[in-house]
Order: sequence, then C-alpha cells, then structure tokens
Amino acid sequence: MPTLIASILAKNEAKHIGDCIRSVQWADQVVVEDTASTDQTATIARQMGATVLNNPFINFATARNTALAHAKQMGADWIFFIDADERATPALKSEILRVIEQKEPAGWWVPRYNVMWGHTMRGGGWYPDHQLRLMRIEAAQYDPEREVHEIVILNGEAAYLKEHLVHYNYDSLAQFRHKQSRYAAFEAKILKEKGIRAKPWTYITMPLREFRRRYITLEGYKDGWVGLQVCGLMSWYMFLTYLQLRQLHATGPAAT
Repeated sequence: MPTLIASILAKNEAKHIGDCIRSVQWADQVVVEDTASTDQTATIARQMGATVLNNPFINFATARNTALAHAKQMGADWIFFIDADERATPALKSEILRVIEQKEPAGWWVPRYNVMWGHTMRGGGWYPDHQLRLMRIEAAQYDPEREVHEIVILNGEAAYLKEHLVHYNYDSLAQFRHKQSRYAAFEAKILKEKGIRAKPWTYITMPLREFRRRYITLEGYKDGWVGLQVCGLMSWYMFLTYLQLRQLHATGPAAT
C-alpha cells in the first residue's frame, strides 16, 4: 500500500488546528509545519498525535517545498496538503485512499467549498475553486517565483477528484480585509520583480475588469449581498496591488 502524509502549514491556528487534524487522521502520518506560533497550535497538534516541525517563514512556495522535502525524508509516497482552516470530508477521505492506489496520474485537483462569514460561496471564482493538493512526492515541486497563490510544477498529469474540502477561510469581513491586504502586498512584489509598471489608466481599468470578471463572468451575483461585497472588495484590492506596485518602483531597490 502506498503511504500518505497529510501536511498542514500553520501559524497561530489554535482555533482551527484540532478540527483540521481530526479530519485527516486517517493518513499514515499528519505533519504540522509550524512557523513560530505563539499560541497553543503546536501543543494541540502534538496532543493529537501529529508530528510538529518548526520552520522560519520565507514565503508560501518555500513552505510547501520544505514540507515536500520533509515528507520525502519520511519515506512517504504521497502528500496531501490541507490548510489549518480547511476540513477533509469523510467522502474525500474515501476517494483519496482509493485513488492513491493507482499508478497514474501524478496529482489530483480537489474541489473546495469556501465559507465566508457563514455563507458557502457558489460564484465569483470561489467555487468549485479546485486546488492541486494531492500529489506524488517524487513528481512535485512548487514554483519558487510564486511566493503567494503558489503553483505546483508537476512531473506528470493531474486529474480531478469529485469530493470536497471545506474551507472556513473568513469568519468576518474584517478578517477578509486583513488577509487580502497581505495578498495585495505579495502580488505587488511579484509584479515588480517581473518588471511590470502600472500605466495611469491601470488604476481604473484593472479594478473594473476584476469586478466584472468576478461578479458577472464568474457569477458572483449568485451569492447575493455577500457576493456583491466580496467582488467589490476584490476589485478594491486589485487597485491596492497596483498602488503598492507604484510605491515599490518609487522607493527603488531598498524596498525589495
């Protein structure tokens, strides 16, 4: 039988880590890659039988590659990445344990429900929100140039699972705004490193394009008032991304 490690990247996730681990205890081993938590995350994880490894945080791609290296050292065949605020359903467990017995493909995309302040999203690009999370360890690495919204470089084909992850990603509007502000800063840095500069009209056209894409093309209107809020905020954070990009260029090399 192939062996499977469930890997969780975590920092200060005491609220979520117990339920997350509980949802993947069927894996051969659960590993929590902790990045200097100051709450009870590591203690709770150890109490539940998980292996806790401490790593400095550099960026998300590096964190995933570190987890892959640890899983390889442990002799596992497969890795299943799950975030602390996600849960694997019992149906997903059964499907994963079945497909890892196959010789192919090298990885599997997992559909994901996103729950935002109590509402399960159906549009706006938030569903089915496929994530490439199940992969053969020998066949996978993460693109080091994508520091956020990381991308898997897979040596082989990937297929799609039918069962879901559940992502409790935002408990409140305030949490959403805080997290998206961080993402905007990461994205601005990536754009600068690629030599991209904002044109004067970019600050208007890109946010409008983002709102249209999410609300109309990706049917964000299906989520009613929550959908309108989220699509509007994503448009705003697109504006902030390019504003921060301008600031990075203005301050020069010292900002990188």
